[in-house]
Amino acid sequence: MSRTRASDICASVTDSFMSVQNINIVQLNRPALGIFFICFGTMAIIVNDLLIKLLSGGYPLHQTIFTRSAIAMVFTLAFVQMEGGWRILKTSTPGIHLMRGLMVVVANMVYYAAVAVLPLGQVTALFYIAPLFITLLAIPILGEKVGIWRMAAIGIGLVGVVIMQEPWKWGAGEWNIILLLPVVSAFFYAIMQVLTRKLGVSSPASALAVYIQSTFLVVSLGFYIVAGDGRFAEGVENESLQFLLRAWRMPPVEDWPIFLGLGLCSGIIGYSISAAYRLADAGTIAPFEYIGLPMAFALGWVFLGEWPTVPTWIGCALIIGAGLLVFLREQAKDSPMPGRRARWGRR
Repeated sequence: MSRTRASDICASVTDSFMSVQNINIVQLNRPALGIFFICFGTMAIIVNDLLIKLLSGGYPLHQTIFTRSAIAMVFTLAFVQMEGGWRILKTSTPGIHLMRGLMVVVANMVYYAAVAVLPLGQVTALFYIAPLFITLLAIPILGEKVGIWRMAAIGIGLVGVVIMQEPWKWGAGEWNIILLLPVVSAFFYAIMQVLTRKLGVSSPASALAVYIQSTFLVVSLGFYIVAGDGRFAEGVENESLQFLLRAWRMPPVEDWPIFLGLGLCSGIIGYSISAAYRLADAGTIAPFEYIGLPMAFALGWVFLGEWPTVPTWIGCALIIGAGLLVFLREQAKDSPMPGRRARWGRR
């Protein structure tokens, strides 16, 4: 990235904070700034996943989620003050916000149940069907037009997912179900993101993040009330279920930096992803989430000693290729034609 381009992005970030009071549709169609936020948020997601995997052997998922969301809420409320104060939390669409929050909670629970037992890179790779789900769901929910090229890309991506599922190994019962968990998570995540775009015209990114963090806190507290003593984990051998149901415990001092890192990552994720899908079309933004794939492979190898299998590499190549096909098609549509004025808009 050139120094001039980096300066432009920094200036755009500043402008987005200063102009929240006068948001309109033109300002919400800012793909360059949306791409910046999706890349930043995706990198935070991969670090977050690594930290949760490191904690998955000793803490329940609902304790991990509660702690990181409580810490993240501090950062998120600071963003609220920067974007206009408490009044921006007022909404005329509480039902959609509630549905969006529940979608991301379900997506997270299903995803991290897989993270606890599968290699980080494989889970991430399987989850990356989400951008293609987003492109597909944008048709009925957002009214975006998706032509034959993007539909072909979705088909290519689905083939990649099937290869990474390694169906020739199915038959072990539990194993194939766990392999499907990241795909199920991706579907719920995709619903959440297209709802983000639908809400973006009237809800600042920090407000969207507050609603999600609040949902995480309420649901994790509910888990604590029902299962926080670990009674449902007794006799359970499945590692994913143990991660969901084991008892809460007080973290030792050496684990607090990991929890603090989780909270910081969660705050960054909540704001950046919400901002990205408010600022640009879902079909334009989604492919850039693929930068998480090589990062997940690298962190899994360095910190966990995990290395992707050949089917995972092949599937990743197909999914990334599908994402690039979508992106290149978007670029072609955004290019001004002779005698026609270029404009941003949904396709």
